[in-house]
Amino acid sequence: MARVLIAIPNDDFDPSESAIPWKYLRTAGHEVVFATQDGLPGECDPRLISGRGFGPFKSLLMANQDARVAYAAMAQSPEFRNPIDWKAALSGAFDALLLPGGHAPAVRPYLESVDLQQKTAELLLAGKPVAAICHGVLVAARALGPDGESLLFNRRTTALPKSMERSAWMLTCLWLGDYYRTYLQWVEDEVTDALAHVSQFDPGPRSLRRDSTSDLTPGFVVRDGNWLSARWPGDAHRFASEFVAMLAERQTH
Repeated sequence: MARVLIAIPNDDFDPSESAIPWKYLRTAGHEVVFATQDGLPGECDPRLISGRGFGPFKSLLMANQDARVAYAAMAQSPEFRNPIDWKAALSGAFDALLLPGGHAPAVRPYLESVDLQQKTAELLLAGKPVAAICHGVLVAARALGPDGESLLFNRRTTALPKSMERSAWMLTCLWLGDYYRTYLQWVEDEVTDALAHVSQFDPGPRSLRRDSTSDLTPGFVVRDGNWLSARWPGDAHRFASEFVAMLAERQTH
């Protein structure tokens, strides 16, 4: 079985994008190691669990029931309660890496971590599976290869589409301010800036249907070799399933 690193911020990471892949990985028998900035257990964005402050958009924006149940289980697991720090992750040996997202301000140190960018480069260039969803794709987009270009320069990818990010911000900015505006530049724009050509970015279908354990079809991912990317929490089951499949492929070769 694989030893998989899940890197997360200290605070405000997305519960769906972390807990659903964790559940799939553990069910498949893989070892999971969490890494936070300071080596203490992380805490997800509480608003995504409670729905507080989302007003009439609560059902659309908060984590759904299966994600909340998965997060509650993950938060009590020994691996989540005993993470390593990002420095230790940089020097550790892992078979694969998973990068969840999050959009609230506390995720910025995670998205800007040089240690995590270096770890992403190490594993991706070694041909090991690396998967990122939503804002997590920024970690790989900001990581540089030996040629000085982004690791994603010659790869196909997706990430949080501008249409989704801008809509969430516009729906809530009157009372939540820039809660959904992590940076002035939209995620899609920064990721496409890192690519050789804008055509390498695939925003996926315009749908807000979320996938589930029993129905993966609404989920959307882009795989390019050992790189896997997805857009938002609504892709989490498909994303997790594809990542587990990548690990299985590697073990059979």
